[in-house]
Amino acid sequence: MSKFLLKSEGGINRRRFIMGFGASLVAATAGTRSLLADRAKVGKPIIIGKGNHTYEWVSDWMKLPAGMQLGSCHGGIVIDSQGRILLNTETENAVMIFDSKGKFIKAWGADYKGGCHGMMIRREGKNEFLYLTHTARHELIKVTLDGELVWTRSYPKEPNIYKDASEYKPTAVAFAPNGDIYVTDGYGKFFVHHYNPQGEYIRSWGGTGSEPGRLNNPHGIWVDSRSKTPVVVVADRGNKRLQTFTLDGKHMGFVADEMRLPSNMDQRGGDLVVADLAGKITILDKDNKIITHIGDNTDPKKRATNKIPPSEWTDGVFISPHCPRWDKKGNLYVHEWLTSGRVTKLKRV
Repeated sequence: MSKFLLKSEGGINRRRFIMGFGASLVAATAGTRSLLADRAKVGKPIIIGKGNHTYEWVSDWMKLPAGMQLGSCHGGIVIDSQGRILLNTETENAVMIFDSKGKFIKAWGADYKGGCHGMMIRREGKNEFLYLTHTARHELIKVTLDGELVWTRSYPKEPNIYKDASEYKPTAVAFAPNGDIYVTDGYGKFFVHHYNPQGEYIRSWGGTGSEPGRLNNPHGIWVDSRSKTPVVVVADRGNKRLQTFTLDGKHMGFVADEMRLPSNMDQRGGDLVVADLAGKITILDKDNKIITHIGDNTDPKKRATNKIPPSEWTDGVFISPHCPRWDKKGNLYVHEWLTSGRVTKLKRV
């Protein structure tokens, strides 16, 4: 704070000034929330972001059949080559599929109820496959888009990291350009595991810690292709940072500016979007500098929690962003960790 704000001036002492300023800030924040809520009530579009990342908040884009609810969400979201949106829930509908206009197509995955946490899609030849990380089954699971099982992989036994499967709780999966697979054990022993395209083990790195190369709740993972040499980016959530590695696991650096609890990433062109569980979306440029924050929740009591009921949701403000995904048109979908389920479409303006 500037020094001339700390002394008494015009009969207003420092303490009274700070109290007044704090009250004004709270009032301004409340006013913004009220304005967003009022706009939502009267049907006026809520526009957030800036520049090339300006979006209209669309909360009712999904058209569920009568009697069907989204249910608890704690997973991922992907988009296939047809533009269909596939997302996870904690229910017997572990994978729900919608068309690009939000019409419900189908759901499957009763065998994966509870624990289907991360999901990525990959084209292999003429077909597309889903790779699911399941924290309760302690597995990486490869399936067709209709849910037909191809194979599963349990914990890697080679480096003697795990005593048994119960210690392995994979949270995310990513792919290198050559087809190699990377899996983060975000709820288990905090390692990254590297496999070839067939799911055969290559190496592991990480483990608990805050020093370079160590991880604390490596929740999400992405292979960043924005530069000539691809880079593995790990959402090192417990350390409140992104950590970057070479494709063979050598530490490169950190991205920590204004990160609260980074959870998952996606890439479009030269930009990287980060879902921050503590109530915001952050978009980074090709140099990992912040372009903008979107839907920033300024109330610490109402972020990074799955217990906020729909009656307390505010359009334009996130609670617990868990996974982001851009479609080909630049629309951004945000999957949140909430027991009532919330997946928001940010329509590019």
